[in-house]
Amino acid sequence: MADFIYCLNSSTIMPTPILEKIRIAGQTGYAAIELWHSDIDAHLATGGSLADVKNAVADNGLEVPTTIFLKGWWDTVGAVYERAEDETKRRLEQAREIGAPYAIGGPPLGPVDFEVGATNYRRLLELGQEFGVKPVMEYLGFSEEVNSIEAALRVMQGSGHPDATTVLDPFHCFRGGGSIESIAQLTANQIAISHFNDSPGLPPRELQQDCDRVMPGDGVVDLKRFCDLLRQTGYNRWLSLELFNRSYWAMDAAEVAREGLEKMREAAEA
Repeated sequence: MADFIYCLNSSTIMPTPILEKIRIAGQTGYAAIELWHSDIDAHLATGGSLADVKNAVADNGLEVPTTIFLKGWWDTVGAVYERAEDETKRRLEQAREIGAPYAIGGPPLGPVDFEVGATNYRRLLELGQEFGVKPVMEYLGFSEEVNSIEAALRVMQGSGHPDATTVLDPFHCFRGGGSIESIAQLTANQIAISHFNDSPGLPPRELQQDCDRVMPGDGVVDLKRFCDLLRQTGYNRWLSLELFNRSYWAMDAAEVAREGLEKMREAAEA
């Protein structure tokens, strides 16, 4: 029996339109789908509505754990920060309308001030409370400083907010040079969602980017240990297949989704 809820991050089957992504996720056996605001906006730009998205999710028996992503909340000031906050509000409203409990926000890729990040993350969480959506602080393996579980914890703890959470991700753990053993530092309620993928042996770790991610079990990360550590925290929610590999985008989207679900199950239930 699975310990996790299997989810499809819709980035895995770009450039498929959003309603088709939702249909594929439901028909290939997923229980949830993560949606990107860029896809939602593209649907709206062609005359679609948020109701279309919400209805498609319901019709296919899915839930939406997160929307992605919130930006500009850490490293902007003045009028630029105000514009970023306005855009964040718009995206939080979208998340609320389609029923997502979380919205993921990423860090800057260059040098950062962790004290500023913690203060602004708290402000972001307080803003999320107005919409009933919890913003998530994601670490990124290719960020210069915010590239590990420890870095995420530094921001989360510095915020002093009870709703502070992060996203786990095998690729980002590997790419950032951290250890998956650091998962043991987290509690289940500090994990909004766990993305799932693998990292290849080549190119070298320090040169890998999102597009290098591969299917679970096709790379070098110890995914069995990753899942064991997740279980030990008490986490038993979404495991979400997140890939940006252009070779998969060129394939039949339903076949990619189906293969990804099979490989997630093999890795997680070994």
